[in-house]
Amino acid sequence: MSSIPADLEQEENLTIKVFYSEQMSVRSNASFSPSAGKPAAAVDDWIKRGLDIDVDELVNPCDPISLTVAHDEKYVMGVLHGRSKNGFGNFSSDVRRSLYYTVGSMVTAATYAAQERHDGRIIAACSPTSGFHHAHWDRGGGFCTFNGLIVAAVAAHKRSAQKVGIIDCDYHYGDGTADILSHHGFEYADNIIHFSAGKDCRDTRHATILLRKLPDIVSEMADAGVGTILYQAGADQHVADPLGGLLTTNQLRQRDRIVFESCKKAGVSVVWNLAGGYQDPFSKVLDIHRATMEECINVYGQ
Repeated sequence: MSSIPADLEQEENLTIKVFYSEQMSVRSNASFSPSAGKPAAAVDDWIKRGLDIDVDELVNPCDPISLTVAHDEKYVMGVLHGRSKNGFGNFSSDVRRSLYYTVGSMVTAATYAAQERHDGRIIAACSPTSGFHHAHWDRGGGFCTFNGLIVAAVAAHKRSAQKVGIIDCDYHYGDGTADILSHHGFEYADNIIHFSAGKDCRDTRHATILLRKLPDIVSEMADAGVGTILYQAGADQHVADPLGGLLTTNQLRQRDRIVFESCKKAGVSVVWNLAGGYQDPFSKVLDIHRATMEECINVYGQ
């Protein structure tokens, strides 16, 4: 695995920056998925637990044109003007307003990390968001409306002129991300490297395989010239999740630790988000997201 270049000095006792605005959350979206309300719930939990985070409320809302780097303009404008359903299958105006800020949070975090990495610091940052990887080029679905991963990856590449990696550890396959990359072909193929665990790792038989693969995936991305990795730390990979079933609680912590340690060792900045999580009571999902933040702090706060 690549080692940290001599000219990149890791800042000691790094406080993890969290890019969060109250406008990212929706209290009710008439859906089974709690994703729309998770940003506020997760950040509130981290603050109440006294975790060492720096909440940055200066989230730049995305503009419609920026969304067209991932999506058909007709689809984008249809959603934003209430003519097309969002990824939750409804026309909620509250969800529509939040989309500017959920995608904006991911883009702001990614460009911040890419810039700092380019300027000589290896950064770990968080965008407390969900609902990206099932959004295709011309449609949403699976609780995902716009693909903030692709929009953020394109923005981070433009900011740093380095490749961007996506390590998607949501339980489900990032079919929307794959569809957009396929649609754009060579335009993005040279600059965005995508790994989705949900394509092949589907049950407990694959748990050990995934954990063993993750260091190599980070290493291979770093060797290919990736400077920033977008990491989806899905809580729905938990064995007890009604839509998941892969890793135990301890293995989820191990997963996160492996990704963060591997990125730090390789000299790659990392931006992580929440992705899926559907257990009842919802406190179980928050426990998993808190564990991810704790592991991030443990690795980058040293």
